[in-house]
Amino acid sequence: MDKVETTSSRMIGNVATSENKNMTLFADLKALVKVGIVNSNLITTFAGFWLALYFTNASFVQNWDIFLLTMAGTALVIAGGCILNNWYDRDIDPVMSRTKTRPTVTGTIALNHVLILGISTTGIGIILLLLTTYQAAVFGFFGWFTYVVLYTMWSKRRYTLNTVIGSFSGAMPPLIGWAAINPNLHIAAIVLFLIMFIWQTPHFLALAMKKCEEYKAAGIPMLPVVHGFEFTKRQMVVYTACLLPLPFYLAQLGTTFIVIATLLNVGWLSLGISGFFMKNDLKWANMMFIYSLNYLTILFLMMVVVTFDFPFS
Repeated sequence: MDKVETTSSRMIGNVATSENKNMTLFADLKALVKVGIVNSNLITTFAGFWLALYFTNASFVQNWDIFLLTMAGTALVIAGGCILNNWYDRDIDPVMSRTKTRPTVTGTIALNHVLILGISTTGIGIILLLLTTYQAAVFGFFGWFTYVVLYTMWSKRRYTLNTVIGSFSGAMPPLIGWAAINPNLHIAAIVLFLIMFIWQTPHFLALAMKKCEEYKAAGIPMLPVVHGFEFTKRQMVVYTACLLPLPFYLAQLGTTFIVIATLLNVGWLSLGISGFFMKNDLKWANMMFIYSLNYLTILFLMMVVVTFDFPFS
């Protein structure tokens, strides 16, 4: 009986160990891919795809295969860029609390495996986008190149403009979605690009204020580190103010969208201005960061909701 119980215990222990390893590997892969970034970018990709259907009177049902290729290709290209970002930043990630548990820091996944995974994931993503239109693939590659080469490898550790440079990559997903349906860019697609490009600076500067000491320790010249909080606040207010006129270029989406988008813009600008009167800068930065996330989700969700009645077939 003792031998049977011992053998049974070992088998259960081996199964548990195997499950723990699988869970750890899954968690490591999620950290490498940066699932949150991928998901948020897929929201804007979908909005670009959806509005392209709407403005061209195309059918979603007849383009469902293009939709799957677009979303899968975009997800893989973004994931590939994030993996390579982790691979390159492995020397500074141990300094920051939100990055020190990445597998490239802990060593749970070999660096050469990470590099191969990043390159292969990117390549597959570009191929999938090429099966839609070559313009979509070009936008995907440009976003990847900007994020990996121009941002991660070149500007991030050298210039305070790294945030602006990185914003080009984050503004590509809606253009990818649009171009997959309509290679000819419409004013709506350009406005989606501008919204995403402008939105990113106050969003990431708020994060940079929250993590200012960590960025300083890592030697990353974020704006709050180099020029201080007051200068950063002014920049954030300028960028949020630049969002004000953009909803009016999407007048075809209707009055409901314009009103809600304008209220969101005015609310964000008001919150930004309030930062000049708040004593707790970090609390204000956290409020701006949370508002920016809700802003993006609500705005792009509304773009879909107000156009949901166009024919599917």
